[in-house]
Amino acid sequence: MSTSIDKAEVIVTSPDRNFVTLKITTADGLTGLGDATLNGRELAVVAYLQEHVVPLLIGSDASRIEDTWQFLYRSAYWRRGPVTMASIAAVDMALWDIKGKEAGMPVYQLLGGASRNGLMAYGHASGKELPELFDSIRAHQEQGYRAIRVQTGVPTLKAIYGIAAQGADVGDASVRYDHEPARRGAKPVEEDWDTRAYLNHLPGVFEAVRNEFGPDVPLLHDGHHRMTPIQAARLGKDLEPYDLFWLEDCTPAENQEALRLVRQHTTTPLAIGEIFNTIWDFKDLIRDQQIDYVRGAVTHMGGISPLKKTLDYAAMYQVKSGMHGPTDISPVGMAAAMHLGLSIHNFGIQEYMRHGAKTDRVFEQSFTWTDGYLHPGEKPGLGVELNVDEAGKYPYEQAYLPYNRLLDGTVHDW
Repeated sequence: MSTSIDKAEVIVTSPDRNFVTLKITTADGLTGLGDATLNGRELAVVAYLQEHVVPLLIGSDASRIEDTWQFLYRSAYWRRGPVTMASIAAVDMALWDIKGKEAGMPVYQLLGGASRNGLMAYGHASGKELPELFDSIRAHQEQGYRAIRVQTGVPTLKAIYGIAAQGADVGDASVRYDHEPARRGAKPVEEDWDTRAYLNHLPGVFEAVRNEFGPDVPLLHDGHHRMTPIQAARLGKDLEPYDLFWLEDCTPAENQEALRLVRQHTTTPLAIGEIFNTIWDFKDLIRDQQIDYVRGAVTHMGGISPLKKTLDYAAMYQVKSGMHGPTDISPVGMAAAMHLGLSIHNFGIQEYMRHGAKTDRVFEQSFTWTDGYLHPGEKPGLGVELNVDEAGKYPYEQAYLPYNRLLDGTVHDW
């Protein structure tokens, strides 16, 4: 059976949002898909793939996944970064997809087989005020979610990250804000921020949620990089009575020493890394046990191969996975995360935000969602196929994530 790569196509489609997909075809007709979506910078990855990566793939051996990964990472000399790593990730995923199809097995079997029956996932509840938030939590529980991320509006702030109901206030009213925060248009939407107001408001919200829903529901919260280290330490400490499953991205992750300060002041578990690109971003945080969950995404960490290595390293320190999984990870990237999560021993939880109906028609998926647990399914490979005709109905539309300004007009972390 010939496994040489005969063709590699970069497909851009925008059903519910923009997605970048790499489709590799071998000389014997096997196909594999990889997700290369980089929210708000999709075309940069398209150019990197089309102009630099695809020409290097033609004629190479599709079975040599590790060798191809090392070649693409090391031969460019300019390493790392989201554009490079999303491009390499797409190749890695597509080659694992092909290898699974060639073997007649789902990818998780090639990674060592299942370590569990399914993957517990968390949903994204939000509300400007408590009644709306409570309704959102109940709605997610009715959908089967056992763990809930809680995001809340803050008095005096018009629009902040993660609040679904404010979609009608800023941008396309037909799109749920937590479904896709990137707004289509020529420039990003401006939102406002006040850290002091947020820190004062949030503990009361979690107290109300615990009083309403009891002590047993795993609750999560995303700080989205907006606090200084000492502010994050205060929040972690203030939230301790409400027993969070984790506090995510409490401070900008580039400053890894910041997590040491946060850790010194709170026992609230910490999750970090959705904007990380390689194991080098995580290495010291894991070794020094400054975090509890690795938030890396298969799509942005260079693929299944390097993220598995990162999580194997994390397992030595009892650090678990919490892979990134919003709707700017395509169904292909989500499937890759599910296969990896099912196989590793130190799985923690999987972020799962449901894609829209148009996206589900473009990407035909085999995964299941049952009683709060995900499973990638038993189809050979990743279990996702691209409907090219359907994808062609939705051309690329320019879109940007929002950005923040403080009350005095200073640009702040979003």
